[in-house]
Amino acid sequence: WADPQFFSAATNNGPQPWCSESNRDPSFPFLPPSPLRLLSSQSLMTSVARFLFSSSAASIRPTALYASRLRSGAACVVPSTARFFSSSPRRPPSRRLEVVRRPLQTFSSRFTTSALAIMASDLATQLEKLSIGKLESFPGCYPDVNPVDIYRSHITSLLHDVTGVDKPIIYNALQWTQSLDKGDLVLAVPGLRIKGKKPAELSEEWLAKFPESPLIEKPVSFQNGTFLQFWFKPGPLAKVLLSQVGQRGKDFGKNPNNGLRNVEDPSQGKKKIIVEFSSPNIAKPFHAGHLRSTIIGGFIANLYDGAGWDVTRINYLGDWGKQYGLLALGFDRFGSEEALAADPINHLYEVYVKINAAMSEEKEQIDAKEKAGEDVTALKDNSLDEQARKYFKAMVAGDEKAVAQWKRFRDLSIVRYKETYARLNIHFDEYSGESQVSEADMEASAKRLEETNISEKSEGAVIIDFTKHVPGKAGKSLERPIIRKKDGTALYLTRDISELLHREKKYNFDHMIYVVASQQDLHLKQLFKIIELMGYPETAKKCQHINFGMVLGMSTRKGTVKFLDDILRDVGEKMHEVMKKNETKYAQVENPEATADVLGISSVMVQDMSGKRINNYTFNMEAMTSFEGDTGPYLQYAHARLCSIFRKAGVPDEEIATADLSLLQEKHAIELIRILSQYPDVVQNTLKTLEPTTVLTYLFRMTHVVSSSYDQLRIVGSERELMKARLALYMAARTVLYNGMRLLGLSPVERWVTATGDTTPAQRLLATSATRRCHAIRAREFDRRGAVQQRNILRSRGRRRIGSTGVLEDPGHRRQTRQMTRANGTRVAMRQPLSAD
Repeated sequence: WADPQFFSAATNNGPQPWCSESNRDPSFPFLPPSPLRLLSSQSLMTSVARFLFSSSAASIRPTALYASRLRSGAACVVPSTARFFSSSPRRPPSRRLEVVRRPLQTFSSRFTTSALAIMASDLATQLEKLSIGKLESFPGCYPDVNPVDIYRSHITSLLHDVTGVDKPIIYNALQWTQSLDKGDLVLAVPGLRIKGKKPAELSEEWLAKFPESPLIEKPVSFQNGTFLQFWFKPGPLAKVLLSQVGQRGKDFGKNPNNGLRNVEDPSQGKKKIIVEFSSPNIAKPFHAGHLRSTIIGGFIANLYDGAGWDVTRINYLGDWGKQYGLLALGFDRFGSEEALAADPINHLYEVYVKINAAMSEEKEQIDAKEKAGEDVTALKDNSLDEQARKYFKAMVAGDEKAVAQWKRFRDLSIVRYKETYARLNIHFDEYSGESQVSEADMEASAKRLEETNISEKSEGAVIIDFTKHVPGKAGKSLERPIIRKKDGTALYLTRDISELLHREKKYNFDHMIYVVASQQDLHLKQLFKIIELMGYPETAKKCQHINFGMVLGMSTRKGTVKFLDDILRDVGEKMHEVMKKNETKYAQVENPEATADVLGISSVMVQDMSGKRINNYTFNMEAMTSFEGDTGPYLQYAHARLCSIFRKAGVPDEEIATADLSLLQEKHAIELIRILSQYPDVVQNTLKTLEPTTVLTYLFRMTHVVSSSYDQLRIVGSERELMKARLALYMAARTVLYNGMRLLGLSPVERWVTATGDTTPAQRLLATSATRRCHAIRAREFDRRGAVQQRNILRSRGRRRIGSTGVLEDPGHRRQTRQMTRANGTRVAMRQPLSAD
């Protein structure tokens, strides 16, 4: 890595602005400032630096550094468009270093894919090496960002020659598979719309004519010729995949073409999308519903961001209404400035609970007196409920004191919310709210509703009777919502109508998504239909409601709601306790409390995203923090273990870049290569469903393949060239896992701590998965083979010893003993090299 201080000292100009802390990216402060995130080895950097600074009189103005990937596979640092000029008399200004380079790509993981980046080559070079001509272009085909699209285009051309079917029809009929045993791509023969012959006859005819290909094996028919399976040849796929992963790095899996208004003319800009999510009520802590909206909404925003859209994240706060008048009254009675400064949200919530309890008690007393025949007019006029209504009316009228108090509560709440959002890797571009909807906008909306005869008066209130505007059951299901109360007060729906139309004018969006619980299904249907009836059908079509189910089991024993901060604290403390049991590894973690917090948050988020959005799920602390099954801790462990491989291997990146990928011929290597190639398709498919579980399920499938590969694809102890090839493959797996976790909003950890004597999460997973019996058999076989191998070693040395586990041991040839749970609950000893961790 380049040292900014070295550059600063070499120029003799003192500290440079591009070396300052303010220029560091806060999301990855461990990297040098942006112009110096270089994808090259330290030795190469030193050589280039010595060349650039060979003259002590040279005065160099560093601007944007660029990286050039040369044919030799090395990365060289050069200035962009010759912006390194010399002011020395010995070097006239006309002499300059001129090289045209592509911008440097950076990665937000400490363990970068620099070796793969050096190895990378452009698409044209890859195709030339594979003896593939220019690829056909199809809508939605982007081979420069999705390696499988190379194969789709290639197969389409071959099938066109064989079948005579139009290429677009063939291309769209090729589908990716979720199960590797069904091939890499599959084609439904009936989907080609050929009449007169049965699928079996067509399949047989095509297979006989299908030519040899450098990319794919001969296709296979199944289900009586209804489908054709296509299997990629592992060698070419490995080269294409790893090169693209290295070239794109943290952007692998993203497709910025999706968000362009015109792919052929990028100058027309990106499509705009608004994602409204989270939306808590101010002065109240987060609860489960807000948590789900926050996690799902953050994921959707990340997804569209990666797809190249111009994303605006809006937090539409519940910050207006009579309840805030009641809160102000409660603060006057129960509030404390000291408590407010220390913990604003929780204190305001305590105040709100107390004033609500007082109001309920007061109401019971008034009702009792009214039933007894007493005159309660004066009591009602001076009740807390009436005082809250008057206070809110003053807020609406702009009373300075009332508005100032409300604004203080709002600002304190937002500050605290931002702290929670930061822990969840969430940020917003705009904090809006009901209070921000102007009276002028609401008056304009009300006037429009009257002019179009959509609204009508009913018993003093203004309503919309959908049965008069929407025929049949659809109209009845939308009911008769109130948009203004008798006293003229606007309701939530009234403000939402005006806010939606305001956003259309302000952002001119192409799409807007509301991430709101399924309890609001009717409300959002009413909103979209009203916008349509008002004469804005195109605006209504651009709006979408993404709903989700409830979280059960989130209450305490007393029946009160358990809030997010309490949940995160509890799971973080539990993970911290697990970490502290292993003192040695615990000491190696730089910030164990922060790591435990990340693990706890991952536990909560992964459990939330494990099922489909619309499904309810039960909050289960034991299950989410368990190492058994597909949990957040297991996913974090999988990433940390991949990181540990490179720490322990100690192979320089430039050496990994020279790996011979044709050596990756083992079954486990081929399976891992194939599943890694699916990641861009998984992300693309998720854009259609907006289901976080699609990406999460893929990551667990991929990590299972990685975990099952460690025994077969060992690093330490393998031949050097094979080791480099395997490291390149594991590097690609780590990049895909990192990118997927970041897409989900998780913060991948680089070190893992397990309790002493405990099984590792991977081993527990194997022991509890659906393939438990298979892995138990495999463990016994592995143990038997390890014992035989150990016995042979000891016999050759003339000494034998039986260890406490019943397996032969050799003190002079230490090997790590691990425990694994069999299906019947007993323990078996496993023999593995230390490198397996």
